[in-house]
Amino acid sequence: MAAVALLAALAFAATAAAKAPSGKYSVFGQCPRFTPGVTRCLYSETTSGEVKIGKQTVPITNPIVLQGGTTRNEETEAETFVGALNGETLSKSPQNVPGGLLDIVNCQEFSNPLVKIPCELVFENGLTGVKATTELARPASEIGINTNNLVNEEGVALSLPVKVKLENPFLGGECYIGSSSKPIILNLTTGTTKPPPPNKPIKGKSGFFSTEEEANFIEITENTLVDNSFSAPEATGCGGIFSGLVDPVVDSKLGLPSAAGNNTAIENNLIKLATAEAVVNSEK
Repeated sequence: MAAVALLAALAFAATAAAKAPSGKYSVFGQCPRFTPGVTRCLYSETTSGEVKIGKQTVPITNPIVLQGGTTRNEETEAETFVGALNGETLSKSPQNVPGGLLDIVNCQEFSNPLVKIPCELVFENGLTGVKATTELARPASEIGINTNNLVNEEGVALSLPVKVKLENPFLGGECYIGSSSKPIILNLTTGTTKPPPPNKPIKGKSGFFSTEEEANFIEITENTLVDNSFSAPEATGCGGIFSGLVDPVVDSKLGLPSAAGNNTAIENNLIKLATAEAVVNSEK
């Protein structure tokens, strides 16, 4: 019986291993390809760029992955995003904040010793680095996508409802700019933006296309998505139980809330698209 159980386990493992996209389709392992209506798989990797919110600019140095699938209304050509199978539709990729805590908080600004002392302890121990992580603020179904706009360099190609987590031993693990109720909405385009002042129009670009297998597989390299028309709310949850004292200090240093026309997102990425059918066939 033990031998039979072992053989069954091995057979199951072999079957599980076989049921994964292979070759160039391997990046689509989390595409909801068996979900009714999903006809296309998407994998996007942002490798560089920057995000400026208020007074703080954070360069993108750690890749950020967006993955999932899309459905399409053939009459209206409207596309609907479907999240990744494992729930990691937008990867949580921490980026280093230049200047760290030193540029965000001045311990001497706190008169309350219960806040000032732990702040000073963090500085004395050299734990001043701050990480900024962009996370989805709403369900994946609220991501907007328009492939035609992406290709034609006009209109919104990708709309992302996000929040930015600022993490440090003093700031704690629940310090956010944006939330589910007040998300930062990035309306990214490969075209030219029309921001309110003081920002000026900037231009994205649709990258270089290569297709294989009668366009069942498409790769877009050197693609740039931009938006400098979004607004950002105040910070919340910074400093844990002392957020009521710490949040205003963070807001003051970062210039939050920050109205539209004062913020910018530039994302340079690689995009891979495939038909769900081709991804499934690669598993056989």
